[in-house]
Amino acid sequence: QVQLVESGGGLVQAGGSLRLSCAASGLTFNSYAMDWFRQAPGKAREFVAVISNSGGRLLYADSVKGRFTISRDNAKNMVYLEMNSLKFEDTAVYYCAADRYGFNTRANDMDYWGKGTLVTVSS
Repeated sequence: QVQLVESGGGLVQAGGSLRLSCAASGLTFNSYAMDWFRQAPGKAREFVAVISNSGGRLLYADSVKGRFTISRDNAKNMVYLEMNSLKFEDTAVYYCAADRYGFNTRANDMDYWGKGTLVTVSS
């Protein structure tokens, strides 16, 4: 049974930082690209960042480029999202997702999802 469990969310002031973690189990982790998505209240789920299965390719949404960093540790089956210079508009539930067949950025292309962790940025 595949499980993705996010952690690290919380309340932070604008300009602050948080590091999200996602622990994966039940899958051959180094065969999957890993994505982070987020969903703000009343809005659609949106792509944030993706890292290839080897970690050699990265891609970010324009809204987070230069502020967020995605990384992974295949030895620990972990993926991370370092978030700096947080803005009020970064407030959302953040989800990690596993993508078996590519380096995709669409939610419909993900194979597995975590349940999310809430990030609240106060202005």
